[in-house]
Amino acid sequence: MAKEKTVYVCSNCGQESPKWVGKCPSCGQWNTYVEEIVRKEPSNTRPQILPTLEKSKNKPLPLSDINAGEEPRIDMHDEELNRVLGGGLVRGSLVLIGGEPGIGKSTLILQTVLRMPEKRILYVSGEESARQLKLRADRLTRTSSDCLIACETSLEQIFVHIKNTRPDLVVIDSIQTISTEALESSPGSITQVRECAASILRFAKESHTPVILIGHINKEGTLAGPKVLEHIVDTVLQFEGDQHYMYRILRSIKNRFGSTAELGIYEMRQDGLRQVSNPSELLLSQDHEGMSGVAIASAIEGIRPFLIETQALVSSAVYGNPQRSATGFDTRRMNMLLAVLEKRVGFKLAQKDVFLNIAGGLKVNDPAIDLSVISAILSSNMDVAIEPEVCMAGEVGLSGEIRPVNRIEQRIGEAEKLGFKRFILPRQNLQGLTAKTKIELVPVRKVEEAFRSLFG
Repeated sequence: MAKEKTVYVCSNCGQESPKWVGKCPSCGQWNTYVEEIVRKEPSNTRPQILPTLEKSKNKPLPLSDINAGEEPRIDMHDEELNRVLGGGLVRGSLVLIGGEPGIGKSTLILQTVLRMPEKRILYVSGEESARQLKLRADRLTRTSSDCLIACETSLEQIFVHIKNTRPDLVVIDSIQTISTEALESSPGSITQVRECAASILRFAKESHTPVILIGHINKEGTLAGPKVLEHIVDTVLQFEGDQHYMYRILRSIKNRFGSTAELGIYEMRQDGLRQVSNPSELLLSQDHEGMSGVAIASAIEGIRPFLIETQALVSSAVYGNPQRSATGFDTRRMNMLLAVLEKRVGFKLAQKDVFLNIAGGLKVNDPAIDLSVISAILSSNMDVAIEPEVCMAGEVGLSGEIRPVNRIEQRIGEAEKLGFKRFILPRQNLQGLTAKTKIELVPVRKVEEAFRSLFG
């Protein structure tokens, strides 16, 4: 009879311990150990290692003899997804897509596989029934006869379906619902997620069949399950966005076959997700002429340049303590920019409420929008509108200088494409420009020079 054994496993790194400990000795996190029940078969014989080594087919090769050719990729018929994956889906790769509940992970994958009628696809759902998937597919108005649906949570049965159907692509929704009979723990536990992911990876590498896993995230915003799950897979994609806004962003956190600087933007609609090839036109409103507190910045997310609208509102503080609020922008950086305005430029904003908003519900971390932030704040404070044909980019230092930013040619090209007439940029970026543009470039060195060119 098999012996039952209880171990404690760290939910962050997967380290096992025979007893509960408060702080994990491996990763240093607190209160991450959870109890797991595993079944160990009694073993009376010692494993023989030497015969296994003799039968090994893989031999060490010199690095110069290894062929590093281009990996063949599968076209997903989705330009945004292909870009984030690095040009398409690599055969034999394991891709993990995570995101908040209801953000559109299953919709993105389902509409993608329905666009691939030339491939035989097995869609394994552990959360929804076949009827629910059929209703979603009808709503997406796309049908594919070679997309096979299997509602299963047993790993062994999934491999039976794969053996019988021999698909070109396998989708598992989600990895937290899959369990194996070799372990006694419940589905979604640390050991189940780890062992199931390792078995699926072994199948993908041996059969050269790509597998897409859909994963949940926890309340901290990270992928649920052990951290080992992210180490096992080849690519980790994060699907994020606000449910109250229609835009969704697909980021690459880890990619063994491409760059992690790529970014995909989608628009959530009634009939599914629509690719946004030019996000600048959607993020800019066309009716802000004559309105104060609005500045246009040329930002870069990943390697894609797009223009965003920075909105600011400055008013007298009604209560004793002035309020500082920012949506889509770091509040601490906004406080630093307010201190620069007061110390270096001389504008007194200590007794005024300041509200900042990045239009469209985006969260931007690019320091190049500092110049547009302080320009929008000053425009609202003076109640003077900025010309609608002016775009800007520049990082603001603590001494009030405008520091250079990267990829200035791409930023200028995006502004010129959308019809802007003037572009305010750091003076040091003017030295490295080689391409000729029709847009008027206004180089500035300090914050005062930028304000003088904007407000006269």
